[in-house]
Amino acid sequence: MVEFASVDIKFLSGVGPKRAEILKKEAGIATYEDLLYYFPYKYIDKSRIYKICEIDGNMPYIQIEGVITDFFEQGKGKGRRLCATFSDKSGSVELVWFQGIKYITERYMKGKLYVVFGKPAVYGGKITIAHPEIDVPSNNSDANLTLQGYYNTTEVMKKRFITSRYIHKLIETLWSNRTTPLPETLPQYVVNRYSLISLHEAIRNIHFPKTPEMLHKAQLRLKFDELFYIQLNLLRYMSLRKQNLNGFKFSKVGNFVNSFYRECLPFDLTNAQKRVIKEIRADMGSGKQMNRLLQGDVGSGKTLVAVMCMLIAADNDYQSCIMAPTEILATQHYENIRRMTSKLGIGVALLTGSTKKSEREVICAGLLSGEIKIVVGTHALIEEYVEFRNIGFVVIDEQHRFGVEQRSKLWRKNDSPPHVLVMTATPIPRTLAMTLYGDLDVSVIDELPPGRKPVTTLLRFDNNLPAIYEALRKQLREGRQAYIVYPLIQESEKSDLKNLLDGYEHIKKVFPEYEVCMVHGKLKSREKDAEMQKFVSGEARIMVATTVIEVGVDVPNASVMMIQNAERFGLSQLHQLRGRVGRGAEQSYCILLASHKLSNDSRRRLDIMCKTNDGFEIAEADLQLRGPGDMEGTQQSGIPFNLRIARITRDGQILQLAREAASFVLDNDPLLEREENLILKKRLALLFKKRSDLRLVG
Repeated sequence: MVEFASVDIKFLSGVGPKRAEILKKEAGIATYEDLLYYFPYKYIDKSRIYKICEIDGNMPYIQIEGVITDFFEQGKGKGRRLCATFSDKSGSVELVWFQGIKYITERYMKGKLYVVFGKPAVYGGKITIAHPEIDVPSNNSDANLTLQGYYNTTEVMKKRFITSRYIHKLIETLWSNRTTPLPETLPQYVVNRYSLISLHEAIRNIHFPKTPEMLHKAQLRLKFDELFYIQLNLLRYMSLRKQNLNGFKFSKVGNFVNSFYRECLPFDLTNAQKRVIKEIRADMGSGKQMNRLLQGDVGSGKTLVAVMCMLIAADNDYQSCIMAPTEILATQHYENIRRMTSKLGIGVALLTGSTKKSEREVICAGLLSGEIKIVVGTHALIEEYVEFRNIGFVVIDEQHRFGVEQRSKLWRKNDSPPHVLVMTATPIPRTLAMTLYGDLDVSVIDELPPGRKPVTTLLRFDNNLPAIYEALRKQLREGRQAYIVYPLIQESEKSDLKNLLDGYEHIKKVFPEYEVCMVHGKLKSREKDAEMQKFVSGEARIMVATTVIEVGVDVPNASVMMIQNAERFGLSQLHQLRGRVGRGAEQSYCILLASHKLSNDSRRRLDIMCKTNDGFEIAEADLQLRGPGDMEGTQQSGIPFNLRIARITRDGQILQLAREAASFVLDNDPLLEREENLILKKRLALLFKKRSDLRLVG
């Protein structure tokens, strides 16, 4: 099978070099195995052949059997089309092609019996079928299946007549050419334990399903396969890390933590914060290196948890660092930490790309001597000139904004790897967390600090602007501040940038009595930071911005978030933007400004935002609506695998089953050394050969 699977697709009958190039570029089909694993995206029942007199223009895809009685052309230039009269004993329909006219007239003959498949429509008072599939009736058992698979194709593929039917025929050809059954990808004991069909039967029935029941069994087996190997890879890394990587043992809680708890704690810890700190403390005291993901909604108190853990490190004579993706967020963390720990006399420093050389030299000397116990910074922390006396605890904020290679450089700042806490304010649904972060231990802060009022979210339309501006002016008169966000999703979209600039000028005219600042991705870092600082200091009362403010601005005095063209944002992004307000004691508002012409999906998104403030509920809804590839956070980090058939949104139960199976295998054979598990070791190496061991960084 290895030889069979790896054969270049160009050698398959009906392909050739030119089509092979298109298949590879457009569909990722480069080998025989790629073709077998190119699964249908839907199935249509082709068990019934209709009489032409039975069909009308409102029906879905149907099959008819008859003969072409005539070919004729209509229209000129771009409107030129080929038509054919197709008849059976009960009547006739018109078949229409807008492309490939010469190919059609050469391929199909008048008077010959054909089966036509397509969607009927009414045009000019006649029933027509545009670009139908045409085939000869066949006695082949695989060709007359009740369920016909349909394969994704692109416009480029269609122009070269690489249609769904063409791909189906290629798979028929490939399948008929095989001489032996496809070898298994799972040990027989796993197949038996979870009552799965063989891989050979699964591949056969995913392309040529004999019955709906066999199709279901094929889908289950192939989804299980896909998710099982992802989970096996993640759990194996986690197991190897815990076995092989000893961590610094933080055995005591001393003066720094106790004094902070008694004298500096800004408010009582929530039960969720207490639980998470307990989980992290257990890791720190285990003697094994910690890799933990800390999830918590915007404003849930993740930074306070991180500070208390950094103080535990200091009590054990270790240094800590917290790495943030932007200078303004790093500065914000630094000021908060310095304020919270001011009574402790602990050395805290800020190191960013903007730090002056003289200050940088002082900070580096303090890190090397151990005088500085906590350093906050950006990517500057991973530069070679930054050396620590004894770094033992690393906090990475907004993990998806740092590459694994960058994070790994922090590891090399000590002889043994420090404990790592990854913090994210993007709530991640459980199924996605199991897949994206399945090799990390996960802690969740699912409770907001007392005194926080939920943000009131309102959907308003363009014609409500005067009333909205009046409500905003009322908030400004009471001393509050406001964000007005424009949808500059891609920084290269000139029309969006113009809308933002026009919006800025418009807001200045509407509110001439207030200072207005503006932030967008085209600004240089120093310009951006200067504009943000105007808002943070209160000098500017309104900030007009793009989504660059999604992360990194904490202004408790801001009570209004107004989002222009809210229908153009995803749910998670809307939630992140809303999290910029509601950070003080006053009631805050999020105004979703949208066009009256909303699609059903847009309306659902905006309604969900108005109904709930729960980030995890919103993340689940976002995953259902858009899928994992588009979710904020996962897009930046890049989901480290391609799912060919499984869908995280729908296959949570299979994912759980696959993870359980992977755990069962590794519990009994952690290194996959038993003979029956060599198949797993070999396939893991094949599937994840491009992945680096930097995955251990978390």
